[in-house]
Amino acid sequence: PITPGELLCLGSSLALSSLFYYMYRKKARVMARIQEAPKLQVDDDLPALVSAADGRCLPYVALEGIVLPAQAALNSHFHEGVQGVIQKLLLKERRLIWNSLARNW
Repeated sequence: PITPGELLCLGSSLALSSLFYYMYRKKARVMARIQEAPKLQVDDDLPALVSAADGRCLPYVALEGIVLPAQAALNSHFHEGVQGVIQKLLLKERRLIWNSLARNW
């Protein structure tokens, strides 16, 4: 005899497991695309390559080259002698969807 509480626990456990597996598979596909990304050098040919791409955008690429930090470089806590920089990026998208609550586009 199975009680309704046990059925509820089993159902919620299956639902959460399915949700987490779906999220895992989605992130695994993204990681596979990132790992297969082409490696490009930062040189004079890069702007021409970007302008020739669809939508003037390269979805996943690995850029290799020398960068200089604006202030001090960041040192890794996990690997000796590894330094990095932070790129400041601002992306602003305009949405053209009617928001009925705020009554604007």
